[in-house]
Formats: sequence, C-alpha cells, structure tokens
Amino acid sequence: MSDQAEGLRRLLTRNSSRVVAVCGAPAGGIGGTGNTSTVVNLAAALAAQGKDVLVIDERQNALSASRLANVPSTGALGAVLGGKRFLQDAVTRTPFGFSMIAAPRDERISHDAAHYRVLLDGPADIVLIDTQPDRSGALSTLAAQAHDFVIVTRVAPAAITEAYACIKRLHYAHAISRFRIVVNHVKNAADAQIAFDNLAGVASRYLAVQLMPAGCVAEDPRVARAHELSRCAVEAFPTTAAARDYRHIAADLQYWPMPESSHFEWPVQAVHRETPRNIERSINPGATSRRTETTSPEFAMRSPAAV
Repeated sequence: MSDQAEGLRRLLTRNSSRVVAVCGAPAGGIGGTGNTSTVVNLAAALAAQGKDVLVIDERQNALSASRLANVPSTGALGAVLGGKRFLQDAVTRTPFGFSMIAAPRDERISHDAAHYRVLLDGPADIVLIDTQPDRSGALSTLAAQAHDFVIVTRVAPAAITEAYACIKRLHYAHAISRFRIVVNHVKNAADAQIAFDNLAGVASRYLAVQLMPAGCVAEDPRVARAHELSRCAVEAFPTTAAARDYRHIAADLQYWPMPESSHFEWPVQAVHRETPRNIERSINPGATSRRTETTSPEFAMRSPAAV
C-alpha cells in the first residue's frame, strides 16, 4: 500500500515521463525471451488503461516493434534530436493506441544525454525502450537514462544463466543496482517464482544487486500468432492468459515507486567468491531441490489459473 501511495504521488507531481528500459538476454538457443513482444503488449495494455505511451525502438531487425507497427525505421529520431521536427510530429501513432519512434544506432551515436531529454521529458506518461545493447552488453546513452530496468527471461536454465550475465554486464557498465524481472513463457506461477528466487539469490550474493519481481506471463502460442498478424496479443486476443498477465504487469508498473537514485545500499555481509561453478549451482540447482509452493502475491496473482 505504501509503495502504491508513493508511486501515485510521484505520478501526480511528475514533470517528465516515466522511462522504462526493457532488456532481454539471449536464451541459450531455446528461442528469444520475448523482449519485443513484452514491450509492445505492455504499451498496448498501458494505452488501454488510459496512459499516453511512447515506445522507442532501438532494435533494427525483421522482428522489431517498428516492423510490426509499420513505423518508418530511419529519419524521425535524427530530425527530432537535430531540432528539425517536434517530437509529437515525428512519432507514429500505432493502431494499438500508443506512439512509436524508431531509434537506429546511427541516429543515436552522435548525441549525448542532454539531447535525449526532448524524448524523455516529452508529453508521454510512460516511455518504454526496447533496448539494443552494444557488443559489450552495455546500454545506449538513451536507454541508460531510464528510471527502471526490466529484464525479460524465461523458465529454462540457459535463459536464467544468460539473464544473470546480462544483469552483471549492466551493473558494471552503468552502476545499475536495481532491476525488475519479468518471467516469460511460464507454465505456472510456481515455476516463475523458483526461477526468480534463484536469480535474485545469486544477484544479491555476488553482485549486491536488488532484483524485484515484475510478474510473469503465461506460455501462449497466440502471442506469436498475433505477431504474425502484425498485431499484439493484448489487442488481438484480449481474453487469453498472456494478455491478462500483460495487463496485470502494466497496471502494477504505474505504481512502481520512482527511484531516487540508481544506487542501492546493502548491509555489510560476507563476501562470496564468484566463480562459474558457484554461480551455475546457485542459479540452476538440482532438478527439484528448490521446488516449493509459492506464497508470493507478485507471482501467485498472475498465475494463469488465478486470472
């Protein structure tokens, strides 16, 4: 209740957009984690809940959000940052209720953080950035200014290991000490809770980084089907379990407490030596050694069975 009250107070008194960077690590050859679909569906859900949402698409590939919504992939961002166009004139209004602008790398690299304030301090209530880390795993100057950093992963040993590696790279590159975790493609909420607990335990032990659950999304083939139709599940298949999960996450996102800073202070504790073997054992313990019933409302409330 106190978190929600604080989030509401900040939203009512804000003088800039809330900026959320969504990051997805490779999933070890088992398919993507669903980073772009998470961005698009959360944006559609937030728009349906009355929020003015801007999606900034840093990804430039055949499956990018820009391609999905038929948004011009070049020119608009450079014109805005160069002062040639107003932001509201350069964005594309999608059929899903939110606005979008493509942010290709060659239009980003020649600008510093101050230039990006025209995007981040604009009229949108919420800005979602579909991030594209560089070869070293670092975020762009634009994405690094976000208030919240969401890691999308899935329930699989390789995906959890990659998520930890992504968190570690971002922590050391940008001194980010707080991340929110979305567990995607889940069969049930208990599996999502186990995956989150393992990841959070390792992150706090070896990196002193705080992880918070943002929710989980049910495994649902209609998410991929919606993408094939150039639509999103929240809009095309609103009664499905995945669509309901996206709406739950979107509703909670609006009340996340706005961080005062990116630094999180942990109490002094014993230092653990980080080795690949230690990390692997912690993230992916024996097959069923940690399988217990979940009592966390963050995940239990978003169980497909519960909704």
